Amino acid sequence: MKHIFIFLAVLICLKGISQKAYTLSQESKMEIAGTSTIHDWTVVAHTLEGTLETTEGRPTAISFAVKVADIKSERGAVMDKKTHNALKKDLHPEVTFNLKAINTANTIEGVLSMAGIAKTIEIPTEIIDSGGAIKISGEYPITLQDWEIEPPSAMFGQIVVGDAVTVKFDLLFSY
Repeated sequence: MKHIFIFLAVLICLKGISQKAYTLSQESKMEIAGTSTIHDWTVVAHTLEGTLETTEGRPTAISFAVKVADIKSERGAVMDKKTHNALKKDLHPEVTFNLKAINTANTIEGVLSMAGIAKTIEIPTEIIDSGGAIKISGEYPITLQDWEIEPPSAMFGQIVVGDAVTVKFDLLFSY
């Protein structure tokens, strides 16, 4: 009986050693880029939160959130308000992503929730494990109407945001 307890204790210790939990670093960056009938535009997500877990050096869980209220543009409060309204900030204050699987070495599958719609997506990424940190970089094209997001407009409909936007990210998780 004593040997069983020792064996279980060793297994628990090995499992603890092989698993690592990481948190999203403030050095992480995310931007959304798109077009309009007049000019290209970019907004930046300023508040990013997330965790990543690994088992035997391989990511097994990723949970990530962006505060919609902190998505800002260089063009000022009017564009910020239009972005927040399009993403339905009052009803859905965060955009989230939760990992389901890593399908290949660099393709992450997970559930993206945005503006009240949740969909399973696959994102091609670059994953770099530098020992004390894991960096995940990539970009993902989004068609706004696929997410039931009405492309923002201004000047009585004379300026309209294009339906296609691209999310670019460099996420740094450290422990």
